[in-house]
Amino acid sequence: MISDPGTPTLDQLRVFLTVVEVGSFAAAARKLHRATSVVSYSIANLELQLGVSLFDRQTTRKPQLTEAGRTVLAEARTIASGIHGLRAKVKGLLQGLEAEVHVVLDVMLPAERVVDALKSFREAFPTVALHLHMEALGAVTQLVINRGAIIGVSGPMNEGIDGIERIAVGSVELIPVAAPNHPLASHDANTPGAGREMTQLVLSDRSQLTKDKDFAVLSNRTWRLADLGAKHMLLREGIGWGNMPAAMVKEDLDSGRLVHLKMPEYQSGIYSFEAIYRTDLPPGPAAQWLIERFLQQSAVMS
Repeated sequence: MISDPGTPTLDQLRVFLTVVEVGSFAAAARKLHRATSVVSYSIANLELQLGVSLFDRQTTRKPQLTEAGRTVLAEARTIASGIHGLRAKVKGLLQGLEAEVHVVLDVMLPAERVVDALKSFREAFPTVALHLHMEALGAVTQLVINRGAIIGVSGPMNEGIDGIERIAVGSVELIPVAAPNHPLASHDANTPGAGREMTQLVLSDRSQLTKDKDFAVLSNRTWRLADLGAKHMLLREGIGWGNMPAAMVKEDLDSGRLVHLKMPEYQSGIYSFEAIYRTDLPPGPAAQWLIERFLQQSAVMS
């Protein structure tokens, strides 16, 4: 028995997998269009290389895997799968398909839209690696401009920014909410300006593009948060009021954990989405497909 096994060839592993699949050396020879003696020789060489017996040829007429053979089988299948994946990726490259796609999505984009797009993308392009970034406000566009992402789905803040293409892909409704014990939630109708002196939780912009701009900020007192999930959590705990995507807080509104505030100056607003990419760096087939998926979603929603 050798302590340091050799390196089998891909052809040896292919012959081994075929024998296991069809159940005999003769059947494997027919499938591979080789002589049975050649198949037997390949298996013998593979066993010699590895230093273990893969088949029990003594107790049964048909070759049965030994315990070592079953272990080798699992690894051989992994290697074969990797080779198939490699060939598929190279085939895609030869046909112009991207090896990977970096995409950045606005945190306001409804979860069901994100899940639908990514699941469908995985089914349509199983060989394309996808890198997903989630950002807020101008940081989406910033990542596309800086080539950190080939495409993005951004909020309505790209007006006047040169060098990007924009495609409208729907919108989401923003509504002002607070916990039921918040002062603004205790009135059937607040007076105009009631929210100005109450702490408003605001999503902060980490980019330089729109750093000094505020979006739907009514209060003179604000807490800035970089994470929409953190904002959602603090709102439910009664720490301030703020605007949230209606779909994201629907369960909270139904259960009474949050209340849709009655504010004369702002009952709701529309947050529009745009699929974007650099004009000098157009998306490849897979990235373009993803843009079209978001466009299809918006058509269904309208």
